[in-house]
Amino acid sequence: MTEMKNRDSPADIVTVRTRASLLSRTQRGRSRAATLGQGSRRAGSAADRPAAPDVKAIREQLRPGRLGEFVKSPPGRLLTAALVLAGLSVGAATVTSVTVSDRQQALSILLEDTEPDANSANHLYMSLSIADAAASTAFLAGGLEPPAVRDRYTQSVGEAAAELVTQSGHLPAAVSDDADRALRTGIATSLPVYSGLIETARVNNRNGFPVGAAYLSEASNHMQTAILPMAEELANHRFDAVIEAQHRHVIPPWLAIGLLMCALGALMWAQAELAKRSRRVFNIGLIVGTGALALTVLWTVSAGSWSAIAMLTGRDSGAVPAARLAEARILVQQARAAEMVKLVRRDASGDYDRTFDTDIARLRQLLDGYPAKAPARGEVADGRAALDRWVSAHRRMNERLAAGDYWGASGIATGISAADSAAQVTSLDRALDTASTATRSTMRTNISRAIEALTFLSGGALALGLVTAACIALGVWPRLREYR
Repeated sequence: MTEMKNRDSPADIVTVRTRASLLSRTQRGRSRAATLGQGSRRAGSAADRPAAPDVKAIREQLRPGRLGEFVKSPPGRLLTAALVLAGLSVGAATVTSVTVSDRQQALSILLEDTEPDANSANHLYMSLSIADAAASTAFLAGGLEPPAVRDRYTQSVGEAAAELVTQSGHLPAAVSDDADRALRTGIATSLPVYSGLIETARVNNRNGFPVGAAYLSEASNHMQTAILPMAEELANHRFDAVIEAQHRHVIPPWLAIGLLMCALGALMWAQAELAKRSRRVFNIGLIVGTGALALTVLWTVSAGSWSAIAMLTGRDSGAVPAARLAEARILVQQARAAEMVKLVRRDASGDYDRTFDTDIARLRQLLDGYPAKAPARGEVADGRAALDRWVSAHRRMNERLAAGDYWGASGIATGISAADSAAQVTSLDRALDTASTATRSTMRTNISRAIEALTFLSGGALALGLVTAACIALGVWPRLREYR
């Protein structure tokens, strides 16, 4: 009985076994769920990491043969054409910008350096000629020369020395640098010799020694045969530098214009081809790009033409007349020096008369050939009238001198009357000086206008080139997207 009580009933045994089985299944389910959760977390973590690049695929895409196939395909040809057009547009705009910038810099050098240097060399030549004429005139006064004449000589020599200093401090970029340096050195070493001869002649003239005339003649000969030829050559070199700079500027920038025209033509052809293939007549991007490039061409040609016209005007109405007037002023002083030395030496050989006649003939030629469109034609006409009166006074002086009336001839040569040579020489030189100032002002004004005509073109051309390239990209991109 007791043994039966201690034993479990079959139903209880089944219940216990069922509970154990369910507990085991629950534990295994939880273990599987935990395992699945850990795997899911590991999978999610792997998915978050970026995938490693496929090097083989990239190499395959960049394979030359595959690239060649892409370039031959329609989208490849379209992309290649767009890149070529954009590069050509930017390249043409860059060349234009650099060319315009170089021209502006050359004009600035011409205005601020080359032209002032040429004017300085011409002033040097003029000062030396005036000094020689003034020194000769002073001797006709006998003992003490008039203070005004002496001051004119001293001022001219001082101005010549100052111009030599200016020339020596200048560093031109011309091929004739060595030659110009040698000319300046020659003038600088010869000028003290001339001044010494003049001072020796003055001392003898004050003391009434006839040898003073010989020293004056030697000094004038040194000036005419040694110093003035060097000064003339230096002035010619500097003037040639101005003319050369002006000539270079009026030559059109063919490279820049040619590249712009090629880019414009290529862009128009590409637009026509694209319209034919896509059956779309208008492409806003390409149309705007073509307009920007056409504006660059128009701006470059118009601004360049305006600048060249200003430079031609400055050359024909400024530089060329200024050179003629400068030569005319120097001839006036040289003829005056020959006239004075003849009187001082009482020369009867006719050598100084021949020099005077040669200078006057060339002077008439310069004044008669003065350009019709050049400024200050009224002053030049006044100069011609003064020249005629001077020549008439010179004839009267020769007549008095041939008759033995030395003091009468001297009075005609140096008198203050309106009919005397001195007054006419002063009137002629004043008229030529006024005309020279006007012509130089005209030249410099037109050089400034030539510079102003190119203002903003350098930066504007480059900006329009970049705009053209951007418009090409915007115009081609929608067509490329159609191939995706």
